[in-house]
Amino acid sequence: MTQHKQAVEKAIQSINQAKEEVSKNHWRLNYHVASPAYWINDPNGFSYYKGEYHLFYQYHPYTAQWGPMHWGHVKSKDLTHWEHLPVAIAPSEEYDKDGCFSGSAIEKDGKLYLMYTGNKWTGDNHDTDLEQVQCLAISEDGINFEKLANNPVIGAAPEGDIHPNHIRDPKVWKHGDEYYCVIGNKTKNEVGQVLLYRSADLLDWEFLNVAAKGEGNFGYMWECPDIFHLDGQDVLMMSPQGMKPEGYLYHNLHQSGYVVGELDYESGKLDHGAFQLLDYGFDFYAPQTTVDEKGRRVMVAWMAMWESDMPEQKFDWAGAMTLPRQLFIKNGEIISKPMPEVETLREGLTEYEHVSFEGNHVFEGVSGDSLELDVIIEAKDATRFGLKMRMNEELGEETVLSYDCNEEFLTLDRNKSGKGLDGIRKAPVTLCDNELHLRIFIDLSSIEVFVNDGEKVMTSRIYPDSSSTGIEFFADGLISIKKLKKWALGKSVGVSPIAASDLTE
Repeated sequence: MTQHKQAVEKAIQSINQAKEEVSKNHWRLNYHVASPAYWINDPNGFSYYKGEYHLFYQYHPYTAQWGPMHWGHVKSKDLTHWEHLPVAIAPSEEYDKDGCFSGSAIEKDGKLYLMYTGNKWTGDNHDTDLEQVQCLAISEDGINFEKLANNPVIGAAPEGDIHPNHIRDPKVWKHGDEYYCVIGNKTKNEVGQVLLYRSADLLDWEFLNVAAKGEGNFGYMWECPDIFHLDGQDVLMMSPQGMKPEGYLYHNLHQSGYVVGELDYESGKLDHGAFQLLDYGFDFYAPQTTVDEKGRRVMVAWMAMWESDMPEQKFDWAGAMTLPRQLFIKNGEIISKPMPEVETLREGLTEYEHVSFEGNHVFEGVSGDSLELDVIIEAKDATRFGLKMRMNEELGEETVLSYDCNEEFLTLDRNKSGKGLDGIRKAPVTLCDNELHLRIFIDLSSIEVFVNDGEKVMTSRIYPDSSSTGIEFFADGLISIKKLKKWALGKSVGVSPIAASDLTE
């Protein structure tokens, strides 16, 4: 058995010892991907291979804290029902002994290739004492992976104003007959940028150029870049670290967003416009996209944030993925919508139409902790309105979503959402015909709010008591609930047995 197989088997044994107890935690999510146990962060290797969606993720399969990164793995036929698979890759070689960091996946000649960053610490300071190289692991079946014998495929950083140590998170794609990958980096003076490489065979890579670089308040490091073509334009998606708050913007520790432009594949330069956020909530980082057999561009992100409280760590797990979202470009900006497949989870419709009120209002049958709400609110005379979710008056718990008609901001307030977390986030939202359309997904410890058909999204983890299930609407003047639909959503992420015997020798 190879060193790599031994490392994978050891990780699987650790997971199996903890997953049953973890599954009993009252914050365990029903329809969002999380690991069977322990810590996860960035989505990796998101791909469509042999008729199934494969989603990998950064994984520390020994504790609920960040540690030497492995790649966890789930797959799905419909982006909604997910099956846990064995750990795909684990630190085992000199070049990746301290972590198999983030990367991507691509199919070539019927095989699935994972391209990832091998990480090695060279001293005690993890910000300065490190070596990062780009590596490949290959699979015939999408489950069992072997690392390339002549890794790394991209070694030392190129010459120029390119930081030699912080060079990670390769995202690979095919354009014409050649392969390209973009890698996160920063300049030697701490300015975020991305590097573009080209290859004929995924094995030998040529550095093309610095595709894009930050100017002004654009962070000291760009992580998890992703370049793709969407609705006639090229998009660079990335996660800048170190952006300073500006008004209502950039209040998370790190941000995730995009620029729209045009990539010149000959020069390797991206001509682009201004930076835009992908999500205005608390917990959204390191998004990655893939394209499926229907040509849809699908995105998923880590539903957490660095250095944020994670109350679930006490129960031996941490982190989760957002719902997969389909991306479109409208008026030069990305809009994102839940994949329609999530509708297969709906159970027991409760529906109301044209209900007008002022003050507070509770709709019978509209409550719960794992559900979808689809609501259209007409403002009428009100200047402020919204709804409280995961409510429990005795405990003083509530997660509040409110709209201010004068300021034209939607506010997500989790100051009373339960354990560990607080704060507010705001998104600029303009009413359409004096109406606000909200599509809200509540899971046992998360909330995702899609505004006006995906023009804005707000995502957050919340940790209320299991008894906090109330939902109440409010308004300071007359409003009309033109449409309200509520469905319970069933469990769709299963914890199937992971045995070392599942691995091939």
